[in-house]
Amino acid sequence: MRRGYFTIIIAIIGFVFLYAPIVSLVVFSFNESRLVTVWTGFSLRWYASLFNDSQVVAAGLLSLQIAAVSATIATVLGTLAGIALTRIGTFRGKTALTGMVSAPLVMPEVITGLSSLLLFVSMEALIGWPGGRGFTTITIAHSTFCMAYVTVVVRSRLVDMDRSLDEAAMDLGATPLRVFFDITLPIIAPALIAGWLLAFTLSLDDLVIASFVSGPGSSTLPMVIFSKIRLGVSPDVNALATIIIAIVAIGVVAATIIGARRQSNA
Repeated sequence: MRRGYFTIIIAIIGFVFLYAPIVSLVVFSFNESRLVTVWTGFSLRWYASLFNDSQVVAAGLLSLQIAAVSATIATVLGTLAGIALTRIGTFRGKTALTGMVSAPLVMPEVITGLSSLLLFVSMEALIGWPGGRGFTTITIAHSTFCMAYVTVVVRSRLVDMDRSLDEAAMDLGATPLRVFFDITLPIIAPALIAGWLLAFTLSLDDLVIASFVSGPGSSTLPMVIFSKIRLGVSPDVNALATIIIAIVAIGVVAATIIGARRQSNA
């Protein structure tokens, strides 16, 4: 009995430690005062100030565009890499490919960002592309970084997949390409969606790599937020964080409801 109470107390302390700052952030986003630690009354002025801030709006739109493009490229490349590592037998360079795919998972982001910057500078000096740093360089760096995570997700799903389904389809006369689109792709579709969402989140949240490979006029949302809080947390940053939390919460609740309905129907 004492052990059960101890576990409950530890769980409560853990949840308070994790979520109390988030709750405080949400509450003070509706504060009328400019001071984020002194409550003076309820107000939506900081949400209006946030949407009137052209720098934050432009950075948010840029981050969404980069995240969507990077996640799509990473999903395509990660799926191809996962198929090569699981469906193709031993081939020359397989060990090197496995190491190259796994390296971004353990590589510090500072090293990844610095190496990407040096690569882009060398390419611009040799072939003249890319011309400067901006949307293109950030997208390439994020795609390379997120591809490793997508590969892990897709590869784990392909390993658990029953190969007899593909073999049965090929015995019935289906070509390998037809087998992939009609059998393999629908089965691994949940893994592709999960990989895309993971890559989208990682790209949208990245600060370190984007700081190395971005240029003037291409600041992402994390970069803008970081520059704002260096002078102290302002209420409009709380409002922005509250909006992001609300979007994530709605997505989690919607996914939970859809999953529960599918499970009940099954």
